[in-house]
Amino acid sequence: MRFAHVMAPGSAAARLVVVEGDELVFVEDLFDGAPRVLEELIAGGDELLQRVRDAAPGAPRHPLDGLPFASALLTPPVILAIGLNYSAHSSELGLKTDSNPTVFGLWPNSLTGHGATTSWPRSLSESIDYEAELGVIIGRPAKDVAPDDALAHVWGYTVVNDITARDIQYSEAQWSRCKSFDGFTPTGPFAVTADEIPDPQDLHIWTVLDGRTLQDASTSQMVRPVATLISHLSKSATLLPGTLISTGSPGGAGYSRDPQVFLRDRSTVTVGIDGIGALTTHCRILD
Repeated sequence: MRFAHVMAPGSAAARLVVVEGDELVFVEDLFDGAPRVLEELIAGGDELLQRVRDAAPGAPRHPLDGLPFASALLTPPVILAIGLNYSAHSSELGLKTDSNPTVFGLWPNSLTGHGATTSWPRSLSESIDYEAELGVIIGRPAKDVAPDDALAHVWGYTVVNDITARDIQYSEAQWSRCKSFDGFTPTGPFAVTADEIPDPQDLHIWTVLDGRTLQDASTSQMVRPVATLISHLSKSATLLPGTLISTGSPGGAGYSRDPQVFLRDRSTVTVGIDGIGALTTHCRILD
């Protein structure tokens, strides 16, 4: 099943919808007490998801075209990002893949939706890079889980663009700030339930910047697969429902190219994962 948050006419808040092709169903209209946002749906567990599944087929359809998207998740309890999880990306950045995953947090102000415009001051950075990533959404609390059991804790998946200020990344010991400018974590457009993705390690992942394909890879190339990451993270802290894990980016970053390729004023970058969706961001540099 495919969900999204959209900004509907006359509504000041994002509304949770079921997406079927080019049409949508407003989830809050399905029954009394229906979830208004994805986090409420996740918190309701399998029973609430099944109730939405059962009610959606007979509900009124509305056109999806023209409605602005909000972030796939609006208020995740935490956003965890994994660095250096594809060997090609580690090598091109001149960084070593350690024996344990490189983990850092992203700030919630960085979340934004498909089709949004992300802007930043030229004085702060002109070395802004793209990173297509598979986003994993936790559905059931995960504490000290084994890799073989880890995927049972996944609610679903989304697409993440882990936008990064490379000059700041290389000038600071930690990576949260360089990736957490306002709007630097676009997610979506859709969150798809785990049953839609039989194998998260068999997905085509790609980036197109201003019409040029710059990343073209498979999630099979991850150094540590999704199940291993969840198991590792759950050993030190309980992963709560709604947690978003961004699982790392494949090779093809703009920083490593000769000449280097960065997001420019009025650039349009789309990152996508087959079976989940294509996430577009428009860029503006402020003088």
